[in-house]
Amino acid sequence: MVVVNADVYVAYDLGKIEYTIDEQTKTLTILSIPKEEIKISPDLEYYDIQADFFNPFEAEDYNAIKNRVKQSLTKKLEESDLKKNAQNRLISELSKFYILTNSLGWTLQYNEKNINSIDELKGLKL
Repeated sequence: MVVVNADVYVAYDLGKIEYTIDEQTKTLTILSIPKEEIKISPDLEYYDIQADFFNPFEAEDYNAIKNRVKQSLTKKLEESDLKKNAQNRLISELSKFYILTNSLGWTLQYNEKNINSIDELKGLKL
């Protein structure tokens, strides 16, 4: 029997956002937004494993179980709202760029398009 507890993280590293600032045109241009980072850390606990002559249980077996668990967790992640929630948090953070540039009379651009509202940020293809 195997008991699995796992930590699953979906996050964006905002430090990897690439941008340029043009002081003459008062434009902040976001060049690229990093892809989400997914980290799956399963903690496996094995019970009732008897490795003896008649029931050999080797490292390959542990690795196979761990790989199946990771595949299962990845599938569950795709079916969950974790990615969508992380993307919503990213949009929330990007809206701060818009609020700051707008309050200073600057323009925010992404993909060669001016962002004129927070709703436009929500509609971005990331």
